[in-house]
Amino acid sequence: MYTDTQSPDHLAQEVIDNSVDEALAGFARTLTVTLHADASLTVADDGRGMPVDPHPELGRSGVEVILTVLHAGSKFGESVYRFSGGLHGVGVSVVNALSRRLEVWVRRDGSEFHMAFAEGTPITPLVRLGPVPRGETGTRIRFWVNERYFENPHLAADRLVPLLRAKAVLLPGFVVSLCDEMGGRSHRWCYEAGLATYLEETLAGRGLLPDHPFVGHFRSDRAEAAFALAWENGGAGHGSVTESFVNLIPTPQGGTHLTGLKTGLLAALREFCDYRGLAPRDIKLTAEDVFQGLNYVLSVKLREVEFSGQLKEKLNSREAASFVSGVVKDGFSLWLHQSPAQGEPIARQMVAHAVARQRRESQVARKKPIASLALPGKLADCTGENLEETELFLVEGDSAGGSARQARDRTFQAILPLRGKILNTWESNSGEVLDSAEIRDLATALGIQPGVSDLAGLRYGRICILADADSDGAHIATLLCALFVRHFPEIIRQGRLYVAMPPLYRIDAGAAVYYALDEGEKTGILDRLQAEGRREKFQVTRFKGLGEMNPEQLRETTLAPETRRLVRLRWETTARETEEILDRLLSRRRAADRRVWLENEGRFAVPL
Repeated sequence: MYTDTQSPDHLAQEVIDNSVDEALAGFARTLTVTLHADASLTVADDGRGMPVDPHPELGRSGVEVILTVLHAGSKFGESVYRFSGGLHGVGVSVVNALSRRLEVWVRRDGSEFHMAFAEGTPITPLVRLGPVPRGETGTRIRFWVNERYFENPHLAADRLVPLLRAKAVLLPGFVVSLCDEMGGRSHRWCYEAGLATYLEETLAGRGLLPDHPFVGHFRSDRAEAAFALAWENGGAGHGSVTESFVNLIPTPQGGTHLTGLKTGLLAALREFCDYRGLAPRDIKLTAEDVFQGLNYVLSVKLREVEFSGQLKEKLNSREAASFVSGVVKDGFSLWLHQSPAQGEPIARQMVAHAVARQRRESQVARKKPIASLALPGKLADCTGENLEETELFLVEGDSAGGSARQARDRTFQAILPLRGKILNTWESNSGEVLDSAEIRDLATALGIQPGVSDLAGLRYGRICILADADSDGAHIATLLCALFVRHFPEIIRQGRLYVAMPPLYRIDAGAAVYYALDEGEKTGILDRLQAEGRREKFQVTRFKGLGEMNPEQLRETTLAPETRRLVRLRWETTARETEEILDRLLSRRRAADRRVWLENEGRFAVPL
C-alpha cells in the first residue's frame, strides 16, 4: 500500500524527501547521500534535527514516534512547512518497517543523540552521545533494506543520480552530494540559477526555439509554479527533457500540473497565432502540436497535495490544473507579444505540426453513419472526426445522461444513455441480441454489428462504460462487459473498452474538496486530513447516483481527461479463464455453482 515492492528506490526517496522538506522550509543548506559498500544507505542533512523530547501524549521520544508511528509528522508542529512532500508522516516509518536495521543520529540543542531499530522495532533507546557545537544541527539516517520484501532488493546509484540532481535543480543554491562507495564515484550538484541553467546545460549544442530556454515563475501564499521550456528547432516526437515535480518530488506519470502546462501553452500560442495571423483559418492548434519537440522542467509547490498513490508518481490535485494553466498562459503570452522575433518561429513550427497532424487525421477519420442506418435519437454525438480521439460514454439512465451531455466536451465526447439494465446476452447468439432495442441502438452508435471482427466501421476510438458507484451500477457494468466479451471481443483486444470509476463520496474540508472512490478511500482521506491537523469540519456526502451530480462535478470526476479515472479492460487472463468467470456469474445453467461460489467468497465482497 505504501511503497513499490519491485525495488527499494522509493524507501530512499522517502528519507531524502524528509531532508528536502527541511531545505524547502529554509532550515537546511546541504544534503549528503552515501551508498555504502554493504548496500546500506545514509541520508544526512543540516536541518533542525528530529525532535528528541518525549511526546506529550505517547510518552516516547519524538525520534521513536516519527520512526514507528504512521502519520506522525503533523504531531510535531510541522505547520512550519509551507510546502512539503513528506508531511503525512507515513514514509520514514514505512522505511523503518521494511529495513533489517535502521539507525538515526540527531544533532540539536547542543547534543548528539542516537537510536537503533530492527525491522521497525527499537533495539536501543534514544541515548545522548555527547555535546556538539551549538550551531551544529541535523539528522542522519542509515538503513539496511530487508531483502525479503523486494523483488530486486538493491539500491543503485544510477537511479539515485537523477533524483538527487533534480533536488539541486529545483532549489537554487542547495548543495546535494552523492558518494557511491560501491562504484567508487562521487557527485556534487549546486545550481545557483536553477531551472534555466539545468535545461540549457542538458540541451547544449542543439538548435532551440527560443535561443535560450524561456523561464516563468509565479508565487503566492498557497502555491508556487516555476517552469523552463524550449522546443527543438524542427523537432518531432517528445523532447529530450520532460520532467515535472511537485514539492520537489518527481512525478514521472505527470498529473494535473502537467495538464495545466499544456493548457496554458496552448492558449498562449493560439492567441498569438490569431493576433499575428500566423495560422490558416482551417487550422486549429492542439496540445499535441504544442508538446511536439518540447523540452520542459515544471516545478509546482502546493500547500495541499493529493497524489494518486503513496508512490507520489502522479498529481491528482484538481486545483493545480487551473493554477498552472493561468500562470503559464499569462507569462508565456506576455513574452510572445513582447518578443515577436523569437515567438513567430515557435508559432510557425506549431502550425506546421498542426498541418501535418490534420493530414494524418484525414486518413483515420471517424466513420460517418451510412444514410440507411440512422443514429439513435438519444445519442448526443460529438463533432470531432479523429477516430483516435473520440469517445463514446455508455451512461446509466436518462438523468445521468442529461448531466453528462452538459458536462462533456462535445468536440470529442459522445453520450448514449441506456435505459435500466441491459439484456443478459451471455448465452444469446449475435442475431438474438439485436432484438433488444438498447443493444440495437448501441451497435448502431458504434457502427459495427455484434459478432463481427472487422472494426473498419467503428465510429469511436474509446468506449467508456459509465455506471453508478453502487451495487446496481456494478451489475450494469458487468452486463455490459459480458456483452463486449461475447459479442464485440475485438474492441477489447484492441484496448478500446474502458470502465469509468465515478466516486461514491464527496468530502468537503473547508474550501478543499476531495472525492473518494469507495469506503476504503474515504477512510484513508479522512485519516490523512486528521493526521495533518486540519481543524475544519469535514462534511461527507454519499452520491446516490450519477444523476445526482451536477454537470460540473460529473465533468471533474468522470469526464475531464486530466482528472477522471478510467480503467482499460484487457485480456489479463486467457480467454478460457475469462469465459469461465463470466459463465459462472451469468449463465442460467450455473445457478448452483454461483451459490457455492457466493457462500465461499462472499465475505470478501467490498461494501458499496
